[in-house]
Amino acid sequence: MRGWWLPAALVMAAACSNDDNGSGPGTTPDTPATLSSASLDGAIALTWSDNAYLSDPSNFQNYRVYSTTYDIDATPPTCGNAFRLEGTTVAPEFVVGALANGVPRCYAVSAVSVDGFESDRSPLRGDTPRPDARNVAVFARQTQTAGSGFRFWDDLNSDGQVQGGELGLVRDGTSANIDFAVDRDGTGDLFFTPVGGATGVEYYDDTVPVEDLTSIDFAPDQTYRTTPIRAVPGFGYVFEMIANDGIPRYGAIRVTHVGQTFLILDWAFQTDPGNPELLVSGKRK
Repeated sequence: MRGWWLPAALVMAAACSNDDNGSGPGTTPDTPATLSSASLDGAIALTWSDNAYLSDPSNFQNYRVYSTTYDIDATPPTCGNAFRLEGTTVAPEFVVGALANGVPRCYAVSAVSVDGFESDRSPLRGDTPRPDARNVAVFARQTQTAGSGFRFWDDLNSDGQVQGGELGLVRDGTSANIDFAVDRDGTGDLFFTPVGGATGVEYYDDTVPVEDLTSIDFAPDQTYRTTPIRAVPGFGYVFEMIANDGIPRYGAIRVTHVGQTFLILDWAFQTDPGNPELLVSGKRK
């Protein structure tokens, strides 16, 4: 699971910004060598290398998790300078919760010794939480049109803001106001069919399934097909929807079940326009 990789200059700046070194005798722990993230609903899951503990367990006390602002529209994407402490943990993982979906943040982790010495910060990591839902059933249009279409987001009150009741809408598959419909071919296979010409879809990886919806974390810059794509249990898909303002929105799906008349899926949608924090880059057709 990958977030934005940041320029080396930013990583060096973070490493040089050391908030709380101890003053007593002791040894500064190793700096966490890596930092990875996964986009969740209202949260970000962080994991990092445990080298600070493994290199000297008797000197290790805990890890500190920091965050700051993150401008994904800058070239290159830029982290702010005012880091705040999100929490501490003895494990090489941490979930930053109570976050607003669609608001990017930048993260870093340091290690603290038993004497209070704090290491430099890890490489920086930018990520953006997004809403998701599990176990949504969508019928094949050839079985019934009601409930055979899906819309990631529909701005029902035209305020330009995403509300919970506007997300993950299962609709009639013959409607023009959907992102895709589910179809069944003559052999019984089910397919996602993009609707409207402004929606495209592609596999996360067309050779292997994804472990979980959270594995789909970043939408690559590529051409998305506007033709039907087969729904395969366990596989991940990314959708690109071009809105009237010309800014792409990204949604992700993991298929959990494919039957004869319907399929079951998990979905996620990035509420920040143009933000690709949704799907892991991988091999494509």
